[in-house]
Amino acid sequence: MSDKTCRFCRSPLKHTFVDLGVSPLANSFIKENQLSKMEPFYPLHTYVCDQCFLVQLEEFESPEHIFKDYAYFSSFSDSWLDHAKNYVNSVIDKFKLGPHSKVIEIASNDGYLLQYFKEKNIPVLGVEPAENVALKAMEKGIPTRTEFFGKVFARQLVVEGLKGDLIIANNVLAHVPDLHDFVGGMKQLMHPLGVITVEFPHILNLICQNQFDTIYHEHFSYFSLLTVQEIFKAHNLEVFDVEEIPTHGGSLRIFAKHEEDRSKVIHSNIGKLIEKEKSLSLHRLDTYQKFYDLVKQTKVKILEFFIQAKKSGKTIVGYGAPAKGNTLLNYCGIGKELLPYTVDRNPFKQGLYLPGTHIPVKAPDMISETKPDYVFILPWNLKEEIMDQMSFIREWGGQFVVAIPEIEVL
Repeated sequence: MSDKTCRFCRSPLKHTFVDLGVSPLANSFIKENQLSKMEPFYPLHTYVCDQCFLVQLEEFESPEHIFKDYAYFSSFSDSWLDHAKNYVNSVIDKFKLGPHSKVIEIASNDGYLLQYFKEKNIPVLGVEPAENVALKAMEKGIPTRTEFFGKVFARQLVVEGLKGDLIIANNVLAHVPDLHDFVGGMKQLMHPLGVITVEFPHILNLICQNQFDTIYHEHFSYFSLLTVQEIFKAHNLEVFDVEEIPTHGGSLRIFAKHEEDRSKVIHSNIGKLIEKEKSLSLHRLDTYQKFYDLVKQTKVKILEFFIQAKKSGKTIVGYGAPAKGNTLLNYCGIGKELLPYTVDRNPFKQGLYLPGTHIPVKAPDMISETKPDYVFILPWNLKEEIMDQMSFIREWGGQFVVAIPEIEVL
């Protein structure tokens, strides 16, 4: 593996984290007229760097190909909108933001978050490369640039006189193949006394909660605080606070500043979380290497459940069409014979087919019509919200199933 090098520290990548075989791009949904055409599959093999402990995938497809026309719209999850609103209220108060401030969000999606700043008369700018998604934000009156973010585009914004008092990058750092270009761009774009906040799934939870399905080609990297600190430090940025948040099965929200900015104190949360990561050996290679065995055992248990249900004449259908669900279904080899359809609230996914498995995506009413024995929740991070929305399945004795961290009937 000596020809592969770490995208942060450039060390040779020699150690497997987990190998999920081959899989299509997790958000490359299939239209009916494409079902008979050949679909590209790529290795879903993650490595861990033995120097900086960054877990990463190779780049098989460019971000331009993956994200130019994207099927994920943030506004279709009520709990995600609540999370965005709470974040906005928190940072406005914490950093005394107002009409004099400028908030710039990178990967701003459909304006799900910036709309709450706009409501408070705080000037905003979204940067969103997916044209179809950016259009929805602009329809809400959110100024949005359809560009991929990096140093070149950051310089362009600075020349236009646009610097951010708050730069937001939620759930995008993992999607960036060139970390130095992205973090360097944020450095350029931030006001001298500004703040960067970044949210990303915490690899501590991926390992401890067996969240292997959060590995897919759109996620190039998987981070600990230990590693992220080093990435930001390489660009003269200092992480001064961190929060553990429940989104995406357990994420981190970090707050960063220019190293030379002395107006902000380093919060004790940083040292506490670093100690937590070290106590769980995230600075040791064998912690990462042991994970693969657990994933293989989980695959067997998931398949055993589906096969036993099929033998017993039980019906299982899916709820949701998230990227993580496509990783799980393709890795486990679960197709239409075991899961005849899944449903999703997002009308842009309805009528399409899941990549690889070609399981059809229906509207949620289909569950009331077919009355399945089990509803398999693919976005397990939203299971409480989904179980509440779909509680009526109890009327005919239906039950919910999740597979992460292990197969469980709810």
